[in-house]
Amino acid sequence: MVGESLGSYRIVGKLGQGGMGEVYRARDTRLNRDVAIKILPPLFASDPDRLARFEREAQTLAALNHPNIASIHGVVDASAGGTPYGALVMELVEGEDLSQRIARGPIPCRDALEMARQIADAVAAAHDQGVVHRDLKPGNIKVRDDATVKVLDFGLAKLVSLDDLGPSASLMNSPTITSPATAHGVVLGTAAYMAPEQARGKPVDKRADVWAFGAVLYEMLTGRRAFAGDDVSETIAFVLTREPDWSALPSDTPPIVRRLLRRCLEKERRRRLADLSDARLDFEEAMAHPQAPGPAVDRPALHRTRWMGVAFLVATAGFAAAAGAMASRSLNVPAPPPVTRFFLELPDGRDFRTIGRALAVSPDGSELLYSTSTMLFRRRLDTLQPTAIPGTGTSELPSGLHPVYSPDGQWLAVWGLKDLSIRKIDPGSGRRLGQAGRRADVRRVELG
Repeated sequence: MVGESLGSYRIVGKLGQGGMGEVYRARDTRLNRDVAIKILPPLFASDPDRLARFEREAQTLAALNHPNIASIHGVVDASAGGTPYGALVMELVEGEDLSQRIARGPIPCRDALEMARQIADAVAAAHDQGVVHRDLKPGNIKVRDDATVKVLDFGLAKLVSLDDLGPSASLMNSPTITSPATAHGVVLGTAAYMAPEQARGKPVDKRADVWAFGAVLYEMLTGRRAFAGDDVSETIAFVLTREPDWSALPSDTPPIVRRLLRRCLEKERRRRLADLSDARLDFEEAMAHPQAPGPAVDRPALHRTRWMGVAFLVATAGFAAAAGAMASRSLNVPAPPPVTRFFLELPDGRDFRTIGRALAVSPDGSELLYSTSTMLFRRRLDTLQPTAIPGTGTSELPSGLHPVYSPDGQWLAVWGLKDLSIRKIDPGSGRRLGQAGRRADVRRVELG
């Protein structure tokens, strides 16, 4: 087709070929600009209904307006050399795609995080408009010379069905597998980046893109795929049954990014990160407060509930207040309170209490006390490991509500669930020191 014209577009050269058509560089002779043209499967040009459906869907995609999304300019229905063609006209993005960059080796952590932040921005913006990519992978991500990232082919896996690809299309011979968006039981996407529910042929939503984003980020940091089999069938089996090799992550990967990867690549959809807007905040945090390289320590994925967010806010506020007060006393001048952000990781099978207050800060701001579904825990801020308080997981005192420190930090008070009494206990041994009485009013009781 090089040298021929489709309407006002003159084909200059071939850029590549994917599972959904050939892509050419073309010159827009009306607007005097270079564009990319994706030639649609032949059935489109000969079927007005197919082309009309494609045009309607393309209008939705063309409405996406974001600096990290390659724009769609329009749809062409024309002929070249006597053969009718349908084509999608897109923004021409110069530069290499992410798969070419990764082929040279892992991307340095800070560069990878900046690229990932832009990808997350683009995908989150599309999700806000109700558009799911469905085929997010390094080959659909371009990196310009100025380090700007552009995500390509939004929604095209939905627009072009397996039938549209013609009789030569094979479901299992190509790494890119497509099907009608409404057809259940048929795989849609690219095997190594497909979410488990997508690999099973079930309906997908934006959380499938979250999974693919996690797989792309893992590959950027490690230089290898999170799920790589010898063929499509084996790759899908790995997606469904195996965990990525977390030890392959470079040692300078920030803990917040490690946790983000685990949340993105959670096989159970309801426990997966729900919105990539949250990932953007994690990248900003990781880049604003880089941590010194350390050993790569990865623990099993830990269950979290929405109360972790409450815990962050309470702990941050308490720690900031304590630090600010000490600074003000020593300098005798007002000082802005520092802000400390950290994560509490719970052992498997435990959740934060979802009623009452779940967390308290010691008077000197050095330690946290929190109540889980099974036991009370303490954690010093200079360590990562929590310490269980003995005896608080027994039937005598099953965890407890509203844990608080005494003013001097020497003992704890908790509201026992079994008899609704307030117990005074030793924080180290869990030994019971006293009781305020049954059904006491926790707002007025004082333990001496």
